Amino acid sequence: MGTKEKIEELRRLKKEAEEGGGKEKIEKQHQKGKLTARERLDILLDPGSFVEFDKFVTHRCYDFGMEKKKIPGDSVVTGYGEIDGRPTFVFAQDFTVFGGTLSYAHAEKIMKIMDTAMKVGIPVIGLNDSGGARIQEGVVSLAGYAEVFWRNVQASGVIPQISAIMGPAAGGAVYSPAMTDFIFMVKDTSYMFITGPDVVKTVTHEDVTFNELGGAEVHTKESGVAHFISKNDEGCLNGIRKLFEYIPLNNLDDPPVKKIDDPPDREDEILQSIIPDNPNQPYDMKQVINTVVDKGSFLEVHKDFGQNIIVGFSRFDGKVAGIIAQQPMVLAGVLNIHSSVKAARFIRFCDAFNIPIVTFEDVPGFMPGMAQEHGGIIKHGAKLLYAYSEATVPKITVVTRKSYGGAYCVLSSKEVRGDINFAWPSAEVAVMGSEGAVNIVYRRALKEAENPQELREKLIQEYKDKFANPYVAASYGYLDDVIEPKETRKKIIWALKMLENKQDKLPPKKHGNIPL
Repeated sequence: MGTKEKIEELRRLKKEAEEGGGKEKIEKQHQKGKLTARERLDILLDPGSFVEFDKFVTHRCYDFGMEKKKIPGDSVVTGYGEIDGRPTFVFAQDFTVFGGTLSYAHAEKIMKIMDTAMKVGIPVIGLNDSGGARIQEGVVSLAGYAEVFWRNVQASGVIPQISAIMGPAAGGAVYSPAMTDFIFMVKDTSYMFITGPDVVKTVTHEDVTFNELGGAEVHTKESGVAHFISKNDEGCLNGIRKLFEYIPLNNLDDPPVKKIDDPPDREDEILQSIIPDNPNQPYDMKQVINTVVDKGSFLEVHKDFGQNIIVGFSRFDGKVAGIIAQQPMVLAGVLNIHSSVKAARFIRFCDAFNIPIVTFEDVPGFMPGMAQEHGGIIKHGAKLLYAYSEATVPKITVVTRKSYGGAYCVLSSKEVRGDINFAWPSAEVAVMGSEGAVNIVYRRALKEAENPQELREKLIQEYKDKFANPYVAASYGYLDDVIEPKETRKKIIWALKMLENKQDKLPPKKHGNIPL
């Protein structure tokens, strides 16, 4: 075979690999409302930037007639490319080839890009669309999964890992995405579960559909397993591109700076009257966030889960910061199991990747009740406390209204090494609300009073006058300053600039024991 023929053979093999399972399988993928692996990479990555690895790899299974069914590249496309000019490694499982099932060769392709990503400090994005382990390979396929899982753990906190579930992810296949930093899902076409509906029906006699068991809405609203939901593949991939704007390439890098035409010293009169006079009346904390950050820069994470707390990325004078904020519109912004876990996870990501944390605090405390206590609110609330205490990135807190009890301690207070703590004049920093405090402190006096209601109202007002303000906390130095609400943006930007070179170290240890 001459040189010309060899080049023709190369082109033929490349074309065969790029056709995946063939036109019929590709058409079936499209009929389900799903794009193919290569079509997805075309949307995710900058045009012309994708460089493919292992295009000619095939599986090595000779049982069940598999030796007659070999497709170049097997059931996953791997390589690297760029998003807005910044590099990333990628893999996209190809459902048109053996249903995207994972062979050991498939796993080796993913292992190679993960190993290389760790060496060069570049994120990994995985587009998952797979029928699970390739049954024909037996334990060898399971070994491939375990190798990938191990690498997920080694890469955690070193390089960002992003997963998109763009079809099925069942059984062991769910654990690799579960250990990555962010999970995207697509409504109606993606699902995750440990055991499918048939097994569930056999074991527990529950009759459920794929979507009811592990669809995108279940995992973004109920379980909290997934962070983002999209209507279709294209929306999901563009969502990943948007998230990529806020994250660094690795744990030694800084997040990308993106200047927006928004003055750092801008003051916002609307904030002067955003807090209602009635302390029990809600207001929308998202309005506070969107007013204070660089215009249009807030990207909410975990939007549909634990909505009594808000987390997400933003920019202040072009520089990325993580936002943690109570939402008084939902359960009065109380801390509960879901909100504690949601915020703790986000804080740990920010801390691992050099992203400062800005907390907007309006919290009446932890949610009471048997469901919360039996569900482990003590343990889960401690996760949030642990995350704040462990974080060494710059931490800025703004108390907008209530800061009561243990929740005061948890939410980046001075005592857990919050760096700069501001409060608005509307802030109430106390052990608990006025009525509850009076009922406890003056229980005997109220019981013996001739007119207990009149005395209670008098004592409540006295308690409010003394404690329903930020000045007692400020007098002890627990607050660095009481500021006018309109000054919040420029005060945060000043604090972030001052803390830019902050260095803080934890005691030498292998690792802590977070209350899991």
